[in-house]
Amino acid sequence: MSNTYGHNSLLSYNKYLRVQDLINLQDCLSDPAHHDELLFITVHQAYELWFKQILHEIDAAISFIVQDRLPAATRAVKRVVDIEKLLLDQIHILESMTPINFLAFRDQLNPASGFQSMQFREIEFSSGLKDERIIREFREDQFACERLQARLDQPSLADVFYQALERRGFDVSHRARAILEILTHFEERYEEFQLSEALMEHDEYFSLWRSHHIKMVERMVGAKRGTGGSEGIGYLKTTLDKKFFPELWEARTYLDTNHGNSGCPFAH
Repeated sequence: MSNTYGHNSLLSYNKYLRVQDLINLQDCLSDPAHHDELLFITVHQAYELWFKQILHEIDAAISFIVQDRLPAATRAVKRVVDIEKLLLDQIHILESMTPINFLAFRDQLNPASGFQSMQFREIEFSSGLKDERIIREFREDQFACERLQARLDQPSLADVFYQALERRGFDVSHRARAILEILTHFEERYEEFQLSEALMEHDEYFSLWRSHHIKMVERMVGAKRGTGGSEGIGYLKTTLDKKFFPELWEARTYLDTNHGNSGCPFAH
C-alpha cells in the first residue's frame, strides 16, 4: 500500500477503494446531463467490474483444473454463477427508465455498442466459445485486440475440463459419452460430477443473462437498430443458442434409468 498512498499516509476506506476515482468516472455525454444517463453508465460500469471478477474466477478455475484440484475449481465456478445471478437482477434496474427517457440520450452513444464489451467477449472465449471473427470488431482498439487474442490462444475452461477427464481415464473422443459416464456414476465420480454441474450452471446463467438482456432491450427500444449499427434485437436473438459446453447438455438426451448406454448413439 505504501507505493500507492505514500509512507506517511494513513489508509482509509476511501483511499483503499479509491472512491474519489470511482465516483468521477461517470461522465454523461448529454448536455444538459439527462437524469437517467447516470443510471445507464453506472449499471454498465458495474457490469464491467463484475466481468473482471468473473474472469478472475475463471482463470483460477482453469489453473485449479490443470493442477487436478477439481473441488477448488468447482468453488471458483460456483462463485461465477453467484455473480451471474446478481447480474440478472442488475439488468432489470435499467427497466426503471421509461423508453422515452432512454431515447432522450441514446443517440449520444453512437457508434458505441454493448457488442464492444471486451470483457464480455473474454468471458465467452475463456469459457469455450471462441470466434476469431470477433477480434476483427476490435481492430481499432489495440488493448482489446491483444487481450482477446491472448484468450483465443490460451486453453479455455472447456479445454482443460476435458483434458482433466482424459487424465482421469475417461474416453473423451466423444465428449458427450464421457459426460454420460459421469452422470450415470455420479457417486463414484463425485468430483467430476460436481465440476460438470457447476460448469453447466455457468452456461445456463450466462444464457439466461442473454435472454433477459434481449427482453430489456426490446422493452426499451423495440426493434430499432443497435447504436453500433447491428440489427439490435435481431442480432441478439441469434446468440440465444450459443453454449460454452454443448456436450454437457447433449448427454442428458441419452441418459436412461437403466444407467446404461443403450440409448447412446456412440455406445459402440
